[in-house]
Amino acid sequence: MIRRLAPILLAPLLMAQSAPVLVPDISARRIDIQYSFTGAQLLLFGAILYPRGRVPERPADIVVVLKGPSQPIIVREKQRLAGVWTNADSNRFRSAPGFYAVASSRPIADLVDERTAAIYELGLQNLQLSPGGGAQPEKERRFEAGLLDLRRRQRLYVEDPKGVEISENVLYRARITIPSQVPVGTYTAETFLISRGKVIAAATKEIRIGKSGFELLVASAARRYAFAYGLAAVALSLFLGWAAAAVFRRRGS
Repeated sequence: MIRRLAPILLAPLLMAQSAPVLVPDISARRIDIQYSFTGAQLLLFGAILYPRGRVPERPADIVVVLKGPSQPIIVREKQRLAGVWTNADSNRFRSAPGFYAVASSRPIADLVDERTAAIYELGLQNLQLSPGGGAQPEKERRFEAGLLDLRRRQRLYVEDPKGVEISENVLYRARITIPSQVPVGTYTAETFLISRGKVIAAATKEIRIGKSGFELLVASAARRYAFAYGLAAVALSLFLGWAAAAVFRRRGS
């Protein structure tokens, strides 16, 4: 009886061993933002471990996604009235990633169908931005397109269809540029192994981007002593305005 049940009990384990495994890593687990921070280059790399070391004849593809942190945002639409730009309409998104970068070995449309891309949020057009609700679908689509365009121009949303290099069908690497205005928080680096239109393996690493040095001191003071920080900011602005006016008066005389 036990001999008959053994193959059945071992079947899930054997199936797990027959699937490839991703072993990812990143060049930095933490990125510190200081006063001189102008951006950074992050290297995401790793290896594909195939069962028994047998590389398939048809090589798989890799998609790497760096995303985070999610936050609510209000997008405002401006309109020019009487020569003046004013806020004409707005739409709220409950959760939109502050940064999103995707790199792949080939264009995502060539790797998976639209449904699979939407499930794994592969590509800018498949981001789940979570609109606030209540707006007409046409309006929501218009503001989603506006948000994507805005963050593309800010280099906060990036898509590179040839950003992943695969060597010997086993080793892979991708470089993602972190801009200077990137928000602080915890980021996830997701790696997907794709073959024949399906995601056959996935792995995740976390990255922390935070302030340090003088920037950390100022940010902490602003949170802990909000009222005093506001008074100090107003006082500093008044002093700088007075100093600039005094300089111009001296030059004028």
